[in-house]
Amino acid sequence: MPQQKVYLVGAGIAGWEGFGSKALEVINKADVLIGHKRHLDIFPDFAGEKQVLGDLSLMLDFLKKTEKRVVVLGSGDPNFFGVGRFLLRNLPKERVEIFPNVTSIQYAFARIKEPWDDAIFVSVHGRGMKGAIDRIIAAEKVAILTDETNSPAAIAKELIARGAEGYDAWLCEDLGMAGEKFTRTDVKGLVDISASALNILILIKAWEPSLTQYPLMGIDDDEFATAKKLITKQEVRAVTLGKLQLQDDLIMWDIGAGSGSVSIEASNLLPNGRIFALEKNPQYLAFIRDNLKKFVARNVMLIEAYAPEGLDDLPDPDRVFIGGSGGMLDEIIDAVARRLKPDGRIVLNAVTLDTLTKAVEFLEDHGYTVEVTCVNIAKTRGLTEYKMFEAHNPVYIVAAWKGEE
Repeated sequence: MPQQKVYLVGAGIAGWEGFGSKALEVINKADVLIGHKRHLDIFPDFAGEKQVLGDLSLMLDFLKKTEKRVVVLGSGDPNFFGVGRFLLRNLPKERVEIFPNVTSIQYAFARIKEPWDDAIFVSVHGRGMKGAIDRIIAAEKVAILTDETNSPAAIAKELIARGAEGYDAWLCEDLGMAGEKFTRTDVKGLVDISASALNILILIKAWEPSLTQYPLMGIDDDEFATAKKLITKQEVRAVTLGKLQLQDDLIMWDIGAGSGSVSIEASNLLPNGRIFALEKNPQYLAFIRDNLKKFVARNVMLIEAYAPEGLDDLPDPDRVFIGGSGGMLDEIIDAVARRLKPDGRIVLNAVTLDTLTKAVEFLEDHGYTVEVTCVNIAKTRGLTEYKMFEAHNPVYIVAAWKGEE
C-alpha cells in the first residue's frame, strides 16, 4: 500500500491570512502537524497531533514509517533556504506536495519598495561567512539571511575589511510581528546596530571608488606600492595573464603574491571569480594590503601563509600563478598538482636558468605538458638629444597543463 503524501505548507508573514484556502484545507484534514512552535501556535484548535520540529533526522524517520496524513509547516516558500530541500533529498518526490507562500525576502523587498528580480540571495544562517562574502561583493543587489553569529554587524565588518562598503543597507527586523522594523543605513552604520535575531539584510550597490583612470590590464608599475621595485613588470604581467587564459568565474591561486599586481589585474578579468593571494613575507604584507584597497580588488582574498602550508583550506583552483616559491618550488608544484582541476593551468615566472630548469623538470615529472615563453623587454630611455632602448632582464614564463600540446 503506498504511503500517505507529506504536505509541505509555507506559513506566510501574516499568520492565518497568509495561508491559501487549499493549504488550510490540507491542514484541517491532517492527522499530524509538524513545525516550529511559532508556526504550530497559529493553529491552537488543531484537533490532531502536534510535533515541534527539532532534529530533522528524527522527523525523517517518523515520515518514512508513518501511515498518517502529515503536514510539515515551513516559513514562506519551504523550497527557499528551507526544509523543502531536506525532504526532497530524502523522500520520493512523488510523495511530497508543496504549498509555497510569500517568502520573508519577497515581503521585505515589497516593504522597502525595491524590485527583487535582479537580486541574488545568500544565507549565512548556520553556514559561515567565508564563501558568502565573496558572493556578496560581486553583486549589485543582495538579500542575506543572517544568524546571531553571522550578524549584519559582522557582515559589515567583513565588507569594510574588503573595501566593499559602497552599499545602501536595509535592515529588516521581526517581519510580520508587532515590532516589525525597517532601518535604512550604510555598511558602516550597520557595525553599530545590534539587530534582532530574526532579520533580513538587503544591500544595494550605491557607489564604488572611481577606477576609470586605471585600465583593466597594463596598470603602470609606479601605481603599485612595492619594496625595491620588486614587481612583475607591466609587459610581463600582460603575457602572464594571457597564458593563464582567465575566464569570468574561475578560482585562482596567486602563490608568492608580493605586491599583488598579478592578482589585482586578474581580478579585473575575473569579475565573478575568486582569487587567493598567498603572501607571508612581512616586507610585502603592508604593500599588498594598500594595493588591494587602492584598486578595490574585492574578489582577492589575502592569505597570510607560506605555500604549500597555506593551501590546505583553499578551494580547488582552476588557475595557479607561482610568482615566488621561497625555495619550496618542488613542494608547491606537488601540492598544486594534487588540487588543480582537470582542465586547469599553472603559470610560473622564472628569472634564473636554475628556476626555469627546476620548474620544467618538476612539472613534467607530474605529467604536465610544458610551454616556455622567453620575454625580452626593451623600453626607450631618453638621453640629452636622442632616445635609446634599455633592455630588461629576460623573464621565462612557464605554462603547464594536462593533456597534449
